[in-house]
Amino acid sequence: MDIAEYITEMGMGRGIATFLVSILPIIELRGAIPIGVSLGLPVWQAALISIAGNILPVPFIIAFIRTFMDWLRTKSDRARRFVVWLEAKGSGPKAEKVRTAQFWGLLAFVAIPFPGTGAWTGALIAALLNMRMRRALPPIILGVLIAGLVVSLATAGVVQLLF
Repeated sequence: MDIAEYITEMGMGRGIATFLVSILPIIELRGAIPIGVSLGLPVWQAALISIAGNILPVPFIIAFIRTFMDWLRTKSDRARRFVVWLEAKGSGPKAEKVRTAQFWGLLAFVAIPFPGTGAWTGALIAALLNMRMRRALPPIILGVLIAGLVVSLATAGVVQLLF
């Protein structure tokens, strides 16, 4: 049983299930759009719901992730190692490209639907680079919109091939 089926079996509708999946890190809208379509939503509806869900956590990540990581670091050795891993992920070679290109780097990073890229990691990078909210949000939101379009087109193409 996948996560969307589990959520819908709990009595939630297809739209709510799609929205909740799109909020999850790693899965984000790249997984939520195909899941929404597999649950019977039209591609456009799955895309709109997924885009909204994927954008929702971004301002909170940018605003609070550093405070959360500082708190988490003190809880256990395992938590500290997780924070160190997150910081490495958010400040590695990909982050350096974002640092030099700012708007366009962050936009490209979020828009390209590859594993390890997306709104969550883009927001983490923006926070670790101390980008202000008003500078970080526009490229992340635009990147999510572009990724949503790419994934929607790919999903629609797959649906047409199968049916």
